[in-house]
Amino acid sequence: MRRALVAAAAALTLTIAGGAVTGAPAQAEPSPGGPGLGDSYFPDYGNSGYDVDHYDIRLRYDPATDKLSGTTTIVARATKDLSRFNLDFLLDVESVKVNGWTAGHARRGGHELVVTPARPVTKDQQLTVVVKYAGIPSQVKYDGYTAWTRTADGALAVNEPEISWWWYPSNDHPKDKATFDVSVSVPDGVEVISNGVQPRPPLPELLGWTRWSWRSVKPQATYLTFLAIGQYDIVTDTAPNGQPVINAYSTRLGEAAGAARASVERTAEVIDWESGIFGPYPFEAQGGVAAPPDGIGFALETQTRPVYSAGFWRRGSNPYVIVHENAHQWFGDSVSVKEWRNIWLNEGFASYAEWLWSEEQGEGTAQELFDFTYALYPADDEFWQVLPGNPGADRVFDGAVYDRGAMALHQLRLAVGDDAFFRILPRWAASHQYGNGTIEQFQTLAERISGKDLDALFTTWLFTKGRPELTGTAARHTAATPAQPKSWPKLRQAHDLLHH
Repeated sequence: MRRALVAAAAALTLTIAGGAVTGAPAQAEPSPGGPGLGDSYFPDYGNSGYDVDHYDIRLRYDPATDKLSGTTTIVARATKDLSRFNLDFLLDVESVKVNGWTAGHARRGGHELVVTPARPVTKDQQLTVVVKYAGIPSQVKYDGYTAWTRTADGALAVNEPEISWWWYPSNDHPKDKATFDVSVSVPDGVEVISNGVQPRPPLPELLGWTRWSWRSVKPQATYLTFLAIGQYDIVTDTAPNGQPVINAYSTRLGEAAGAARASVERTAEVIDWESGIFGPYPFEAQGGVAAPPDGIGFALETQTRPVYSAGFWRRGSNPYVIVHENAHQWFGDSVSVKEWRNIWLNEGFASYAEWLWSEEQGEGTAQELFDFTYALYPADDEFWQVLPGNPGADRVFDGAVYDRGAMALHQLRLAVGDDAFFRILPRWAASHQYGNGTIEQFQTLAERISGKDLDALFTTWLFTKGRPELTGTAARHTAATPAQPKSWPKLRQAHDLLHH
């Protein structure tokens, strides 16, 4: 301590010359926040220089024209002295205010909205950023596409890894989670569903318009925030843990309506079962949205309320997709990826949850599903060339991330034994709750709990191309000619639609 004090004193020695004090360190000038967070796959996603605490999104939407207008208020904290900062956003901006003062704003490169405050922003200062905007999201494209889905009776703002750009300005990366208030005014008779709970019932506004409000009180990533607007039948109930369950069904599901309800209405049952494996459910509400036939072609684990393509009910009920998307509430939503290369922590875990459900329901053990999947893909199949632990930005949602990802977890289970494996999963969910994680951190935790060196296992199953040879315990468990488990058709149906 003495040496540090002496060095500090020397560095700040003052020289008196002509009555002036010199030698004091100069104050650093404010500098721009970065246009990205440096994600290895998507380096310009998110922004540096500030951290968001809360989004208040207040909109007006007309399904007849697809016009969206409104104001988003962002409550944040500066993490450095800022001369300007970026938001991720694509719609036309009318004005921006920072702490009540009109700020400059300009579009700069793709999805970047550059904001220049009228007054300096200092580190740790609270920022209240108010952005007023309007546009027709379905007509706004980035790299040739729009993530906003317009339907015959409304719209869906549901996508991954980006969706917020088309309906609210944000710091768009899972590392910057926040709480949300979402309020949307629509014509009477149109429903609006979003995340969390309804702090108040739908309220009449101007003649012919009704405002719907939703609130998320737990930290939430931007891509997990959604809108479903249109004609929906909303069903409410109470879950075994006392939480509200809010499910919504497009009124245009037709012959698939029964299968959709037979699946989504099992959400509370599924979450209750998953809580027994993964630990207490981490959010304030439960539910699901069965989208219309002209909606999305996948399912997404939007926080507290996953959204499902109508295609999942094409061949009857499908509880496996319900299991998959709600497993994400722990793995992906509560514990989010620190970088998108860690996507296995989301998809491998949710896919293995399907195998565990199959085991629970007596429709095929996890070992039988491993055997069948291993035999399904010949050694020379491209499937084995994708690395679940680092698939690449263009293959984040490749089937291997899901299926080989689940296989990797099964190998971990065999290597450490059931007692350790079923302690690792809830410990991971609890130790990183509402935060972010990496594959390396998960491996460290698994090694600490199991007392085993797992480096070879993780390297082989997540980071090495080619079909792994089964040896030791894995070989003894694997059947030579596996039969198709009863659950496989439903798993396959979920598999084919999940990848987007």
